[in-house]
Amino acid sequence: MRDLVLFCKSYRDDVLRAKQLIRSVEKYNSEGLSLYVSVPSSDLAVFREHCAGLACNFLTDEEIVAANPAIDDGKFAALPGGLAQQVVKSEYWRLGHAECYVCLDSDCYFLRPFAKSDFLAPDGAPYTVMHESKELLHFCEVVGLPKIERDRARECEEIMGLFGRAGRYWDFGPIPVVWSAKVWRDLDDKYLKPRSESFIDAIRRHPGELRWYGEALLAYGSIPLWPVEPFFRCYHYEEQYYFWRRAGETDERLAAHYLGVVMQSNWDKNLDLVKRFRYSKLRKRVRRMFRGY
Repeated sequence: MRDLVLFCKSYRDDVLRAKQLIRSVEKYNSEGLSLYVSVPSSDLAVFREHCAGLACNFLTDEEIVAANPAIDDGKFAALPGGLAQQVVKSEYWRLGHAECYVCLDSDCYFLRPFAKSDFLAPDGAPYTVMHESKELLHFCEVVGLPKIERDRARECEEIMGLFGRAGRYWDFGPIPVVWSAKVWRDLDDKYLKPRSESFIDAIRRHPGELRWYGEALLAYGSIPLWPVEPFFRCYHYEEQYYFWRRAGETDERLAAHYLGVVMQSNWDKNLDLVKRFRYSKLRKRVRRMFRGY
């Protein structure tokens, strides 16, 4: 079994984003790490058409979910897309492609060359994204988004409580992150199975696969903990993007400290397969605050 591969979960509307990601992997993948892209079986033809000739291995969500006999197909089919993609990403380890995988989203792209050493520590354990999100929380305070901090505190407390952990609120993202099969296996064996549950039950009750992984790692010590800050610069909100771009942030400057960029598709619609118009009132306010961009 390999020690590390790249994995992306995508779907039809994100095919152009996935194509951008795959091209960036081809350009900067200095050690030839394998890239797997999973999509619903009904979307596979669209991806093969748009990504023809690109270096990636396509999988279907259905074959990943089928690797876990505890998952009810009907329950999975009934999940909203946002929860279904969390289940697929969190179940990929069962296919046995690698001990660890870099979990990517379609709205990611690399900015510079990368290698295993960017994701695996000297002892072979994966680096774990783990931090307190102070930069993002400070930004939300500056532009007036108090709900973000309140929601984060609630989400942290909910999953921390399930594992009996007290203390600081840690964030274990944003994606991309490096996940170990050992952590997911321990979550399954030590938390879910004793409760006769699958990850579908867990994610329906408390959405947030990043927190489930991180808190399970802290609870069970499945692998050595090598904490790192995020690998990619993530623009969670369009307001954040315009704020920092107005301040002079560019992809070229970001490459000094980040491996890539995440332009979250919940607000960045430039690469939607089907174009939809959206304009944020808060974005207007932020642009008035920082005129000239």
